[in-house]
Amino acid sequence: MQQKGWTHSGNITIFGLLLIGLVLVFLLNIALGSIKISLPEVIRIIVNHIQDDSTYSTIVWKIRLPRSLAAITGGAAIAVSGLLLQVFFRNPVVDAYVLGVSSGATLLMALVTLGGFTLGLAAMSPMYLFLGALMGALGVTAVILVLAYRVRSPVTLLVIGLMIGYLCSAATGLLTTFADNEKLKGFMIWSLGSFSGFTWPQVKMVILISVPFLFLALLISKPLNSFLLGEDYAKSMGVNTKLFRLFIILVSSVLTAAVTAFAGPVAFVGMAVPHISRLSLRTSDNRLLVPATILLGGMITALCDLTARTILAPAELTISTITSFFGVPIVIWLLMKRGSEL
Repeated sequence: MQQKGWTHSGNITIFGLLLIGLVLVFLLNIALGSIKISLPEVIRIIVNHIQDDSTYSTIVWKIRLPRSLAAITGGAAIAVSGLLLQVFFRNPVVDAYVLGVSSGATLLMALVTLGGFTLGLAAMSPMYLFLGALMGALGVTAVILVLAYRVRSPVTLLVIGLMIGYLCSAATGLLTTFADNEKLKGFMIWSLGSFSGFTWPQVKMVILISVPFLFLALLISKPLNSFLLGEDYAKSMGVNTKLFRLFIILVSSVLTAAVTAFAGPVAFVGMAVPHISRLSLRTSDNRLLVPATILLGGMITALCDLTARTILAPAELTISTITSFFGVPIVIWLLMKRGSEL
């Protein structure tokens, strides 16, 4: 594993560019749309906290700002979740979407929204949605984790994850067959994946859940390096591998659930972004990859969301449509590269 520290001038430059790019994409997300707002005006409204009845203020504070914050936070969460799973399975073509974790979250969301499964709560709330998605994500991840101890082939494990995803999708399809038409319409829009319509309570929930777990991912970046070299090596470095396995699964599942609960399934971000980070930094050192993946995941997802709502305006594409066009070529390239190395 090639190690490069923060003192390396090239890494400092890359992180500086990523931070500038993230801020620029954030501002463009707020400025661009069917009604264009100049960047100075956007900055003035946000910095001065102008919340009046004017058109620009209403668009910024009630529509575009919560959506932009959700896309950046959600993209960072999904990307880091993918990175953790790739380290866990030591497989570069793994993420929550491929392993069926997102499908498990979708199934529980279907039970909540279509089947009336209450989770013991009296009323629908952001926490209610998150708990449903988390239970689904953890359920599928637990099954895969058990199988990971028995199945050594990463390809076989990937196929099993895909099959579990198909099974969850089939169960979801069964629920949609008998669902009320009004509930079904809302669920189908959600299942396509979109950061449209985010409210401030939902944004706050995503941030309150995602940010602490992103911080935890930063804290475990050093033992992640040991784990990447094999469990025996990690044990020799003093890592409690059994507890660490569960910790990785918990962090990745919570990050996946936090986004899926409100934005729906988001494809390929978790798989492609970690590889772009590796290629940019030319290292496998997770002490650098985790923060780079956070910045790059937020930037790319926000850029894809901006593209989704502007490229065919006034029509709006789903976020997974854009991320698939972005991610599929990268995944195919990775598969071809791995095949040539075998």
